[in-house]
Amino acid sequence: MVHWHTPTPPEAPFYASIFNYYLADNLDGYQTYDEQTLELVKEMPGYLGYESMKQDGRGMFISYWKDMASIRAWASHPIHEEAKALGIAQWYQSYTSMIAEVTRFHEKK
Repeated sequence: MVHWHTPTPPEAPFYASIFNYYLADNLDGYQTYDEQTLELVKEMPGYLGYESMKQDGRGMFISYWKDMASIRAWASHPIHEEAKALGIAQWYQSYTSMIAEVTRFHEKK
């Protein structure tokens, strides 16, 4: 389920930043950065919401954005850059990252 930043979901088009990963064994600091970046991203202009799933060391985090400029601003945020560097160095065994344009969106609750 998507956790939208506002009570009303956005209208398409918007963008999805999709991050799939397998966790490594060394997760020192992971939980702290995970919580910190989730709070920080909510303050970023253009941020629309997220959804996240984790099971048995595999995870997926999708964040939704108004436009590519907003995604680039978040990608270059100093705390997010620190988290990415630590992820590459120790937290993730492997991962994929991709950006997709959402051209159509429907939701049933």
